[in-house]
Amino acid sequence: MMLVRNEIKIMNIYLNVFLIILLLNVSSCKGQTERNVGGPCEDCEALLDYKKLNIKPNAIDTIPGFLKNDPKIKITGTVFQKDGKTPASDVVLYIYQVDRKGIYQSSNQPIGWEKRHGQHRTWLKTGNDGKYIFYTFRPASYPTSNEPEHIHIYVKEPNTVPYYLSNYLFESDPLLIDKIKQSDKNRGGSGVIQLEMKNDILTANRDIVLGLNIPNYD
Repeated sequence: MMLVRNEIKIMNIYLNVFLIILLLNVSSCKGQTERNVGGPCEDCEALLDYKKLNIKPNAIDTIPGFLKNDPKIKITGTVFQKDGKTPASDVVLYIYQVDRKGIYQSSNQPIGWEKRHGQHRTWLKTGNDGKYIFYTFRPASYPTSNEPEHIHIYVKEPNTVPYYLSNYLFESDPLLIDKIKQSDKNRGGSGVIQLEMKNDILTANRDIVLGLNIPNYD
């Protein structure tokens, strides 16, 4: 009888240990839940295509078509945390744009969201200094459209779902009128860039502040 009681005690101890481990795992999973920020975005999941393509993003990259198209441009910047001062590391940026005809032209064998976003896209990931650089060409406006030339950018922080930022817009674009500037939400900061010739390439800088003007961020 004593032996049976001892076995029951041991079983209860094991059961309690199991329950404790289970609760810790559940708490850990909840702690890793990504924050749903940025508001509705039907195609922000396209940012995750780099996993399908087995790409390991770097802080510097080149968009396909850079060598074949003009004018060539270089865009630099630093991604900051919400305080606007501290560099943000391990932030993935997804960049995509139309071609020189204003079309999101995909390759012969598109994967994932390339079917919609076209082949002129890339992914970047910031290091400890928060800096990023990408090389591309200036996109055209949409055919039969008065929408300004632009480059799309989505972002994913380590603990958030992907969300979009204000497009890169060109100060020199005649279609970029004050009305459009004023209607922009400046998500992550203003996306209007000014190109300057530096080292034989048109260059612009845009810093990004995570969470700035982003719904549900706080």
